[in-house]
Order: sequence, then C-alpha cells, then structure tokens
Amino acid sequence: MDKRSIVFIFSLTLSLMFVNMYFSNQRQAQQPVPPQRAPAVEEAVEEYYDEDAEKQSSYDETFYVIENEYQQLVFSSRGGALVEVNLPFQDDDNDKSVVKEIEFDREILKKFPEDARFPLRRSYSPGASAQGPYSEKLPSESGYLPLLRRPLYDNGDLARTSPEYSCCNVVSRYPELASLQYTVKHFDATSIVFEGVQNHRKITKKYSFSAEAPYCVDVTIDIEGNSKGLWLTSGIPEAELISGSGAPTLQYRITRNTKSDVEKASLPKDETTISSLYPDWLCNSNGFFGIIVDPLTEVGPGYKARRIDGFALPTRLTKLGKDTNKYKAKSFPGYSMLLPLPSNAGTTKLRFFMGPLSDALLKDIDKTFTDESSGYSPDYKSCKTFHGMLSFISAPFSKVLLIFMNIFHSFTGSWGFSIILLTVLLRVGLYPLNAWSMKSMHRMKEIAPLVSEIQARYKKDPKKIQLETMKLYKAKKVNPISGCFPLLIQMPFLIGMFNLLKNAFVLRGAPFIPGWIDNLTSPDVLFSWETPIIFFGTSFHILPVLLGFAMYLQQKFMSTAPKDKSLLTDQQKQQAMMGKFMTIFFTFMFYNLPSGLNIYWMSSMTLSALQQWLTNKRLDKVVVPAVEVLDAPDKKRHRKR
Repeated sequence: MDKRSIVFIFSLTLSLMFVNMYFSNQRQAQQPVPPQRAPAVEEAVEEYYDEDAEKQSSYDETFYVIENEYQQLVFSSRGGALVEVNLPFQDDDNDKSVVKEIEFDREILKKFPEDARFPLRRSYSPGASAQGPYSEKLPSESGYLPLLRRPLYDNGDLARTSPEYSCCNVVSRYPELASLQYTVKHFDATSIVFEGVQNHRKITKKYSFSAEAPYCVDVTIDIEGNSKGLWLTSGIPEAELISGSGAPTLQYRITRNTKSDVEKASLPKDETTISSLYPDWLCNSNGFFGIIVDPLTEVGPGYKARRIDGFALPTRLTKLGKDTNKYKAKSFPGYSMLLPLPSNAGTTKLRFFMGPLSDALLKDIDKTFTDESSGYSPDYKSCKTFHGMLSFISAPFSKVLLIFMNIFHSFTGSWGFSIILLTVLLRVGLYPLNAWSMKSMHRMKEIAPLVSEIQARYKKDPKKIQLETMKLYKAKKVNPISGCFPLLIQMPFLIGMFNLLKNAFVLRGAPFIPGWIDNLTSPDVLFSWETPIIFFGTSFHILPVLLGFAMYLQQKFMSTAPKDKSLLTDQQKQQAMMGKFMTIFFTFMFYNLPSGLNIYWMSSMTLSALQQWLTNKRLDKVVVPAVEVLDAPDKKRHRKR
C-alpha cells in the first residue's frame, strides 16, 4: 500500500470518528428531554411508610434453586427476587447449551475458587429430605457462567449487596419494600411461588421455566392492595469484554404507528426516568448476554435507568485485575432498568429472556412467539447490536458477512477457517477495486525515477518541482490520489468485518488451534508468566507480530521507491519511515485485540501482498512508450522499464 494512501486512510478514519462523535453529541443535545415525573406527584401516589415492613428488612436470607439444561435460577426470600442466573457451559453432558467456557472462567476457578461456586451459597432445591420439606443444594465449583453480577468474597467474607440490585424485585421509593421477606407457597422442579405481606398490600410472585423456548422464564406478579409507585428491576448483567473493554447497552423497543423500532437508551450518570413512551420491552445487555423484560399485559408508561457504582457491586473481572489493577472497579459500573408496574392492583404477566445474544437462538425464539394471526413478533433478535466506531454504518455489512461466515462454518466446522474463507471471499469480491488501486500505484512506481529527476533538477525551486511533476502526471495520465478512492469505497466492508469479528457471539469461546487460540474473541496466548509486564501483561501474543510481518511484506511489494537506497529522495525516505512506523503501530494496536480480528487482518494483508506481487509481475512485462520530462533543458527522453 502506498504510504500516502495509508496516511490518507488513517486521517480519514480519525476524521470520521470525530464527525461521528460530533453528530452523536448533537443528537443528544437536540433530543427533547422527556418529561420527568414530578417528585411531589410521586409522593402523592406512592405507598405510605410502613414501620412493620422495615422491621422485616434483615439480611437473613434463604435461597432456592430451580434449574434445567439452559439456566440455574437462584431465588432469595429477601425480596422474593432472582439473585443468580447461571448459564451452564456446553459440554458432552449438555449439548443444548450454547455458552462456552472461556479463559476468565478458568482463571477465576484457579485463583479464586470461592467466587466460582454455583450457586454461590447453600440453597434448597425441590424435594423432601430428612431435614425438612426441601433438599439441600450445596455449591459446586465451576460449570456455569454468571449472567448477573454476584457479591464477591473478600478475605473469606461474602460482601453484602442491596436487594435492589436483584432481578425481578418489586421496589419503590421506600427501601424496606425491596428487603421484604417472602415465604414460599409452592416449589417444584420447574416453578416457585413467593408471597410477601405488608400491612397494606400482598405481593405474590410466580416464576416458571417457559415450556416453549430456552432461556425464557414466565413471571406472574399479583398485587393486592396499594400498588402505586411500584417498579420491577431487570438485574445487573455481569461485565463482558469486547476488544478489551466493557460494552453495557440499554435498549427498548417501541411501536409508533404500527412500526416498531429498537432504540438505545443513554447510559445514565445516576438515574434517568422516562415517562413519555410505552416500550414493548426493555433490554439490559453486556454485549454477548442480555436480559429482556417483556410485559405480556399492560404496565405503566416509561422506564427508569440506574447506574450502580463499580465499587458497590464489582464485576468478577476486578478479582483478576487485583494484582495489576488492570480491571478497575470504577471502569466497570453496572446498569439496571426498571419497568413501572400498573398503578391499579391486579395481575401482571411478563416474559424474561435471560441468556446469550445469539442470532440463531433469538431468531428461533422470535419464531416461537410470533402470532401468525396478527403478525406480531417480539423481535428479540433486533436487540443484538454491533459495538464499535461507525457501527451505525457498518452494521448492515456485518450482518451480510455473518451470513456467509455461517455458511462457511456449516461445511468447515471451524470458525477460524470460516474467518479465513470469508476474508478470501471479501478479497475476491473487492478484486476490481483493489486491482484499480494497485495499477495506479504501479504506474506511480514506474514514473518514480522521472519524479526523482525533476526533484533533483529543480531542487532549489519547490514551485517548479510541483509544476513539472503535475505536468508529468498529466502527460502520463496518472492521478496520485486515484489509488485512495477504491480503498475509501471498501471501508464500510472493512469496518463491517471488524465489528462482526468483535461482536459475533458464535466466536465467543470458539477455539481455532487448541492450546494457542482458544477463544476467537480474545487475544491468542503463545505462552504466559506470573509477574505482569507493562503493556504485555502476563502473556505473549504472537498473532499481532505475524500481522506486522504481513504488513511489512505488503508494503515491500507495493512500494514505489527505487531498490537502490542511494537513489531515494527525502520524500521517499520519509515514506519509508512512515511505513515502518505504521507496521509497528498496527502491531501494538492489534496486540490486545481479539485473535479473530488478527487472523482476518493478517490473512487480508497476505492476500493483498500476493495480489500486488502478481499485478507487478504482469505489468512489468508491458512495454510503455517513452515519456519526456517536460521543460528539461537537454530534452532527454526516458523510457520506463
């Protein structure tokens, strides 16, 4: 690739990023602020303070477990809420699960086994025992992924957390409601019923696994008495890393004039209350996993979004970064969405999806719950978003590329090979544009000696150099920037490929070469050590180094400079330095990026170098008429070789 093209693309990318940031800020600034519920009005409609209920708010809890092939649900008597949603790993004993174990799970188990217990605390499962009406469920090590953030152990003690952080807890402005003690009224292998009583209300909650779709739970909440000012919590997803950083996302689907759209909600700095719309459902996700709260009966308008400080409920990643301070608690705040319950007492039915944001899985669930008579579909698949710079442009391209990647996987059985084949397909599809760019660069290489002679002849007159060089370009019919336009046209595909490989759930935990590339959404690990080193951490990644070598080869084949270094002009020397800098820059930039991205970029660079070599070899055989250096005193003619 010509050095000016590299600088052009790099500058254009930065410009587009800032433009995107500018317009994003403009949209946020211009967006009308939705009306907020006035505190005085809320105070008038909410329930009165209940001293007896506060006395019931203790830290004494009893935990209950129901589980199937897709979920292990752990409930607490405190709030009658979900405190754990653990997703079993896919293995020989459970091939129905689509969740794979990754390096973080193995490292947590190795270094902090007390935080890798499922359930986290001693619980009860359905079935009578000698000790009572229920069987005791002891924690087991590993085997699950925690979808919800859980309290962590610190020096042998388990941290206390607010019950408002739990999933499916009924809360209000009075904290004692969230801590209300519930009793179990029914408990079997697929469902559990809780009942909580205050002086002025009774709340009954029923949870049951959906018989129609995996990772779905049916929830029924029946309220007798005062039901004003009540909200239902979504819970706080555990943090997941996408290209080394968290990707919390809050979304809601809304239907206007029979047309449904999924919109992103801004991450709140503290708490945001929206009361001007009626969302079809809410989604709280971390990039790869999510919680969808879908009311099946009428609820109140709007929603709330809350930010929970990373120190109040830290992610398990903070344990892994404890020695190096790599994953700081303040960098990983949690977010909760709250759905308003109807102000009139009665029964509310909801469906909770709590699981992986897999395109194929969500598509099947949408099909299951689609009403053929009305055509209504929950469209959970639309909550799958692509994270990253310019994702609003690249998302359509990413979705198309994902279709082809799934096709390749259907007959290769390897996601790593699928990425390579997808890269080949992309290079073939963009071959005409690449060929145009390479021919333009080759013509620039052919006239490089003439440009050098002009620069040497008029080295004391920069304006003359520019004038004569432009005359030469015109006579030779060469446009020095024409090679950049094909690359500009390709950018949506390239960014789409980047975003696809960062966000595709199927690549999470997918190995390519066991023992080296075990997870295509995280960096490869050639070998590791104990003591952290600045930037490198505790492991060495070889793929970015191979990527840098591939870039070096590509630049060597695409260089327009003469092979004799003594003939290099100052500009060509600067370009050579820039090329070396870009090679080193990309090597370091890709060092901590997912191995899938490294495989794609390295394959793309290698194929580009091969195409350039073949193009140069073919064009070098073409005899081109002589070109005269215009205005040269001796009228010496030069012929390209």
